[in-house]
Amino acid sequence: MTAPRQILVIGLGNDYRGDDAVGRVVARGLKAIGADNVRVVEESGEGAALIQAWKGADFVIVIDAVHSGGAPGSIHRFDAESQPIPSSFFHYSTHAFSIAEAVELARALNQLPAKLVVYGIEGKTFDTGAGLSLEVEGAAAELVSWVGEELRTNSRSQRSDAEDRRDRP
Repeated sequence: MTAPRQILVIGLGNDYRGDDAVGRVVARGLKAIGADNVRVVEESGEGAALIQAWKGADFVIVIDAVHSGGAPGSIHRFDAESQPIPSSFFHYSTHAFSIAEAVELARALNQLPAKLVVYGIEGKTFDTGAGLSLEVEGAAAELVSWVGEELRTNSRSQRSDAEDRRDRP
């Protein structure tokens, strides 16, 4: 019998730097999903800690604020298996080295999870002490819904796979 796929959601950011907190806010919203094979954590975003955090996970979703010049609240999705993560999106970060650099280092060290998806929400303000801007707050709620459905779908498909295996002679 195959062990259930381990899914990890990592919300990144700094609660005291305005829209930089959005990854953590989304993670908090996703904790209510409560699937047995889904773990949700909050991290500051330091690259080496990210690589350590996703060890043993089969499917990882990372959520962070980005600053690429797009409209505040825009949601970007990157699949690390099919494309490099653009470092220009994650340069406005408080992290020692960005998600993009952590992903490429993990790729070089053969330490990427089987599936890694990175969501970036375009930030508006990264000022100290500010809360989320209205645009980013709305995008965070939307992303909680999107990722929540993705997690529910993955959990359902795993239960179906397990049931199929039990039904086989």
